[in-house]
Amino acid sequence: MADLIIKGGRVFAPDSIVIDDGVVVVDSSLITFVGKNTGEKADKTIDARGCAVIPGLINAHTHLPMTLFRGWAGGLPYKEWVKKIREAEMKLTPADIRAGANLGVLEMIKSGTTTFADMYIHMDEVASVVEETGMRAALGYGMIEGINEDSDSKLKSREEFNRKWNGAAKGRITAMYAPHSAASCSKEFLAKIREQASNDNTMIHTHVLETEDELHLMKKRYGMCSVNLLDSIGFLGPDVLAAHCVWLSDGDIDILKNRKVNVVHCPSSNMALGAGITPVPKMLEKGINVALGTDGCASGGSLDMWKDMRMASLVHKLKDPRSMPVEKVMEMATMNGAKALNIKTGMLKPGFFADIIIVDLKKPHFISSNLVSSLVHCTGGCDVKSTIVNGKILMEDHKVKLDEEKIIDDARKTILNITENNN
Repeated sequence: MADLIIKGGRVFAPDSIVIDDGVVVVDSSLITFVGKNTGEKADKTIDARGCAVIPGLINAHTHLPMTLFRGWAGGLPYKEWVKKIREAEMKLTPADIRAGANLGVLEMIKSGTTTFADMYIHMDEVASVVEETGMRAALGYGMIEGINEDSDSKLKSREEFNRKWNGAAKGRITAMYAPHSAASCSKEFLAKIREQASNDNTMIHTHVLETEDELHLMKKRYGMCSVNLLDSIGFLGPDVLAAHCVWLSDGDIDILKNRKVNVVHCPSSNMALGAGITPVPKMLEKGINVALGTDGCASGGSLDMWKDMRMASLVHKLKDPRSMPVEKVMEMATMNGAKALNIKTGMLKPGFFADIIIVDLKKPHFISSNLVSSLVHCTGGCDVKSTIVNGKILMEDHKVKLDEEKIIDDARKTILNITENNN
């Protein structure tokens, strides 16, 4: 007998196939059947009639505890925004990070994200929250050179974090090295991180050419941009997750393609900070794997991946309405994210982890001749009815299996303290 059967919904199977009145069977954290009919029985059955059953969304770049800074520096140019945020970040305690991480996980569960890639500080707290709540995450303890520890001590502590958490929570947590950027870490430090990541067989998560200021700084410092600098020291490869990648030349795109780097597009954050528009259509044409992320709430506003799916679809149509078809955007938010993080999820397919969400289609904005288009362009996080990670139901019929009231109350108190301490 299986653990769970989801039946009656419009099931999004691989290869853009939608199975009406479909069935998904889950057993021991894995999907074991996707199709029309099954004689299988289960301990629990979910009636998904009137709903879409799709892979859980993958937020491939965020800073989870920055839920605490939502609206904190809104409307400021990037340089002023960074200065204000970093001054407040320096005062954050592990308890603050836990409160912000809990709030972020709650928001993601309620809006249909089942996996996220995170880079921040006090990451043991974030990892503990992921372990306790049932989410799936790839976690990197951020590194900016010259703050707090010296470089060697910083790398050693990150190595200890990775060894402690990689594969933890029954495999739901993977660990990454997370140098902030080529602009905030020296060439020598980046080379050491590359070597350590290769030795540990773990991924690297970093920001690349998020702003025009970074482009000019790197050219002044090294006579080349971030992509060329990273390539020159052998940093780039298929185990690298490169967030933003806004200010790329055609030559940079070729380097990313040749090194099989995974790129994360964060359209809402880039627009909010005036960073620019990432050349995603060009990268997709070249065959680069491009995933999708919200970035932190301090810039992106929320962790609702549907918002960034919609923005990813629309912002590139300013130049060409034919670019960024909705099917491609859906892939970016699911299977491309899974590929980027090297996790066997992102598709409803036998043998893949049972990370599944159920979207309530019984609403006016889903009455459409194109279901994928209405999902990408019209869905909000509140339309997600149920969220399942690793075969475990984290939300059913909009009811989360967490103490939602306490999480919100703790976060509200923490934000109040942050505000008082930074005035």
